[in-house]
Amino acid sequence: MSTENRVEEARAGGLVVRVRGEAAAAAAEAVAALAADGVPAALASGDSTLWGPDAAALAAVRLGWLDLPRTSRELLPELSRLAAENRAAGLDRVVLAGMGGSSLAPEVIAATRGAELTVLDTTDPAQVRAAAADRLHRTVLVVSSKSGGTVETDSHRRVFEKAFADAGIDPAGRIVVVTDPGSPLAGLAAERGYRTFLADPDVGGRYSALSAFGLVPTALAGVDVGALLDEAAALAESLAAGKDNPALLLGAALGASGRNLAALAAATPIGLGDWIEQLVAESTGKEGTGVLPVVVEGANAPGFSDAPDTLPVSCSEAGPAPDGGALVQVTGALGAQFLAWEYATAVAGRLLGIDPFDQPNVQESKDNTKALLERAGGGPLPAGEPLFTEGAVQVHASGSAPRADDLAGLLRGLLGAVPGGGYLAVMAYLDRLGDAPAAGLRAGLATASAGQVTFGWGPRFLHSTGQYHKGGPAAGVFLQITAESAEDLEIPGRPYGMARLQLAQALGDFGALDARGRPAVRLHLTDRAAGIEQLRRAVGSLEGVSR
Repeated sequence: MSTENRVEEARAGGLVVRVRGEAAAAAAEAVAALAADGVPAALASGDSTLWGPDAAALAAVRLGWLDLPRTSRELLPELSRLAAENRAAGLDRVVLAGMGGSSLAPEVIAATRGAELTVLDTTDPAQVRAAAADRLHRTVLVVSSKSGGTVETDSHRRVFEKAFADAGIDPAGRIVVVTDPGSPLAGLAAERGYRTFLADPDVGGRYSALSAFGLVPTALAGVDVGALLDEAAALAESLAAGKDNPALLLGAALGASGRNLAALAAATPIGLGDWIEQLVAESTGKEGTGVLPVVVEGANAPGFSDAPDTLPVSCSEAGPAPDGGALVQVTGALGAQFLAWEYATAVAGRLLGIDPFDQPNVQESKDNTKALLERAGGGPLPAGEPLFTEGAVQVHASGSAPRADDLAGLLRGLLGAVPGGGYLAVMAYLDRLGDAPAAGLRAGLATASAGQVTFGWGPRFLHSTGQYHKGGPAAGVFLQITAESAEDLEIPGRPYGMARLQLAQALGDFGALDARGRPAVRLHLTDRAAGIEQLRRAVGSLEGVSR
């Protein structure tokens, strides 16, 4: 059989992984080597030595996710009681304050199972204000942070505490906390009488989909999370096997393809691509290597199967996954997909020779943000003078970014700066709801680009692809979008508001990219609607430039 026609398939526990073409040959070879080394059984049993001696200490306290289909069942009785209490009290709106793994998995679960869940993973003042003003008398806030010190989540908690108090509502009856034992948030929750769920400390944030972080907010929103655990448990029995192990085949396909980019198309489960993006990018993007998932609009979207050096991957819950040229197809229930992708990421980490449980470059942007806020005090943040202004768009650039005299020329220069096998990352520090049309920029830029284009909302991407941007291959070009806010939103107990924090986060990450010599441009919109429309027109003028 020719390499082009080769197909490898594994199925177990209701999950099917199918790999074809050149990717199938590489995956099969990797599966055989992994099985010969006893990796599947060792990983399923929690062997922390699989990623080398330097990673063993951290891995020893990061493999609890393997047991979650069983251990998380301990949460179900209390979750059922609390959900019933809330319903009886007329509390039918759940807001989740969380970042990265604390927000993306619950968002997927709720959307896929048809439950209403308002997710706050932003510092945009308009988006946070709208969430705090909506049906407050029917609202429960879940504050979710593994470390207990996440600045965005702490800010959300402060805003809602004030909103509840101003409305004459006791926050103790409305705030539920999910955190690790001994965290600052756990201590605060105990002092204030907040209902608290302590998560397994041996589970890292991005591997926490089936832990309290994924289950608490979605159970309160009305999801049958027991069924989710059942779906994962059905797959768990196959994880020790060297054959008929779809999660192993998936990990081999990711780690042995020789491609640093993987395009993801998934109509269902809804939002799964965003969760996979943060899991795989943050876990593998370090030491100059890794796999960067690129979430596209569908299997026919630009950048899915027509981008060089990209592994096209499609997912679905039932029936064959969308084709569209996909070399990897993953089909199965959401609970099984969560567990399979976590296992596959750990396998890919071994094949890539990196520690899939650390995130060495995440803290830098956080430290930059803190330093900017402290140095500026109450004065203006050091945003710098724009290179030029065109309409509602002010243009700023890093030292290594291309230069141009107009917006279209600048965008053309950015696309031209993307190296072979590289990508342009669009990072929008905007209101994910109010400024939703900005997301359409990805497809337009991808149509005009010979390389790959990703899109992320800031600051949530900092907890997702931010690690890869700084620790992965030096093949990224960056387009940051910031904007004026009509009105800031006070963060009680802090000397800055949401808009100031949002801009400081953007400038902090821009500084981290610039320090590495990454080409980066910041477009600051003085009028959001007009600026987004102006960008849309400029991108439209580029169609057909490269691809």
